[in-house]
Amino acid sequence: MATRTQARESVIGLLYAYDLGNEGIVKFVDEILEDKKIRNKQKEFALKLFNGVIANLERIDEEIITNLKQGTISDIGSVEKSILKLAIYEILFEDLDRAIIINEAIELSKKLASDGAPKFVNGLLDKIVKS
Repeated sequence: MATRTQARESVIGLLYAYDLGNEGIVKFVDEILEDKKIRNKQKEFALKLFNGVIANLERIDEEIITNLKQGTISDIGSVEKSILKLAIYEILFEDLDRAIIINEAIELSKKLASDGAPKFVNGLLDKIVKS
């Protein structure tokens, strides 16, 4: 059975594809999660996260833009942006411990993103939580 971390990782992959302009991926989310063996409760969890991020993209992007120290949202790599969007959605709309959300985002950025990503993700999410 898949873990919540694996479900989040799959959601990041879906958000990454969506961010690169593949908005049609929304039609295939069920099949993609099934292929990745994300099933039952974890599939429900992943669908809730993915759909929640997509439904609240404008608000999530506002949080990123408002809290960036330098540069623009388009300067952020797509993987890092996907990790941030998921974590920000969870911070704003889910009833989870913020420290757990940030830690999970940092761990996923260590695994999936560039070397500087964990520090960047931590700093931006910490700033959002404090604001």
